[in-house]
Amino acid sequence: MAKEIQIGVGDAVSTAKGFIDAWNRAERGEKVKAIQRLNFENLETLLRTLTAGRWLLLKTLRTNGPMSIRALASALRRDYKNVHTDVRRLEHIGLIGRTQDDKVQVPWDIVEARLSLAA
Repeated sequence: MAKEIQIGVGDAVSTAKGFIDAWNRAERGEKVKAIQRLNFENLETLLRTLTAGRWLLLKTLRTNGPMSIRALASALRRDYKNVHTDVRRLEHIGLIGRTQDDKVQVPWDIVEARLSLAA
């Protein structure tokens, strides 16, 4: 089964509503699929965190598989220190993990971003 994470914008109230909805469906005996989510408070924070460079970093890791930060920086043709900073940030929010031999990897098969223009 593919490991998937959904990225979006949502506050604590919408997150709580989603949890309550899933709880109610489970109580009714409906099958409830566990969904991994990463929500940002607002679009500005999402875009500040998931920059174009960081998306390319994730894509490169997903395509090439686990690698050292130095090898990743070389593949991206970017400064090691900047790539290291980006990796640490993406690790902190759960989009990047580490292998047993300390290489960085994307543990997700699918990273789906959903944005809504509706209020």
